[in-house]
Amino acid sequence: MAETKKTKATPDMGVADMTAALLAINPVATNAWLEIMSESTRFLTDRLNQDIETQKALLACRSPAELLQVQSEFFQSAMNQYAEEIARLSEMVTRGAEDTIEDAVSGHSREYDDVPI
Repeated sequence: MAETKKTKATPDMGVADMTAALLAINPVATNAWLEIMSESTRFLTDRLNQDIETQKALLACRSPAELLQVQSEFFQSAMNQYAEEIARLSEMVTRGAEDTIEDAVSGHSREYDDVPI
């Protein structure tokens, strides 16, 4: 029986290898995926910063009316930003799929009359 080789898990284990393999298979799809992940990271970072700023504003409130105003602005802003992000990601996924399909088409077509008999 073959021995199993135990490897110590690391946070970045195989990420570079996986990216290289994906690029070899279909670089267009990989680039689209990387763009989507980059956009998601950017959005989450921005939202986290806004959440922190809102937390500061909530802690600075001196009245219930002021607290309600800050909460209302926060939720309205968050809903708008999430809706915009969904639209942006949807467009990126659609464009990535279209580019991947376009890249997969060889550009060489055969006609029935060019097949030797």
